[in-house]
Formats: sequence, C-alpha cells, structure tokens
Amino acid sequence: MTVVYILAGLLVLILLLAALAPKNYHVTRSVTINRPLGEVFSYVKMVKNQDYWSPWKKRDPNMKQEFLGQDGTIGFVSKWESDHKQVGSGEQEIISIIENERMEAQLRFLKPFKSVSTGFFETRDAGNNSTEVVWGFYGDNKFPVSIMMLFMNIDKAVGKDFEEGLADLKQTLEAS
Repeated sequence: MTVVYILAGLLVLILLLAALAPKNYHVTRSVTINRPLGEVFSYVKMVKNQDYWSPWKKRDPNMKQEFLGQDGTIGFVSKWESDHKQVGSGEQEIISIIENERMEAQLRFLKPFKSVSTGFFETRDAGNNSTEVVWGFYGDNKFPVSIMMLFMNIDKAVGKDFEEGLADLKQTLEAS
C-alpha cells in the first residue's frame, strides 16, 4: 500500500508541475547598427551570412552544413550537424519575408533534443542611417520539456547567445 501512496504522490507532483510549467517561450534581443535599413535587411535575410557572426558557428566552425534552395528566399533550408553539445543538429527554413521589415524561419532542432521554434529578424529605421535589428525566437513548451523549463531560464540562456551574435553582426556590418 505504501508503494501505491508513493506512486500517487509522484503522479500528483508531476501533474502539479505540468500545470505550473510555462506553456510557451519568447526570447528577443536587439542592437542598433550604423548602416542603412535596406543594407542591413538584405544581409540578415541571407542565412548563409550567419556563418560570419553566429555564436554557434564560432563554437563549432567545422560543423557539417547543407543548403537547399536559393538563400534569402522563402523555402531556403539550411541544415547543420555538430557533435558540440551547444550546437547540436537541425535545420532552419525561411517561411516568411516582408522586405526591409521581417524574416521568419522555422527552426527544427534534432539534437540534443527535438523541438520546433520560429526564429525571426526584424529591422526598423533608427534614424541617421542606422537600423535597429531585433533577433528572436518563440515556440511552445510541450510536456515533459515544459517541466524542465521551470528550472531553466531560456531567456537568459538563449538571450546571452543572441547578444553575442548581435554584437558580432554589428561589428561585421559596421566594418564593411
């Protein structure tokens, strides 16, 4: 009978944690780049350009990559595969482009765990020939991963990478 009470208690605990767990996530960071809007947007919509400023590419410069389609257009797919635990493997596909405003890509992570998110870049005229770039991603936390999110701050973890990448993007574009 004690075993039944223990199992029932564990089940109640899991159900309680699942009820309290965040159901979705949304992470964004931004930077102002001293370059014109059209030039910045044309650069960030090209997925292959991420090789020059992505924090994950810096972590594993030898990751395997494959590209399908025409970069900077809807349907373009970038696949990556890495043994580095912070890089993993997956693919991103451009799903929407609003010229000089927003580019969205579906991110399909395969390793270290499977998930699907939407990543995006937004650009806004910041005046004086400069552009604000917002980099973000969002998605749903499905059970049981949602319970893990009670103990992990995804905004802090991913946000740090976004800040690093945006600083490198700014440096790359302002140097050219």
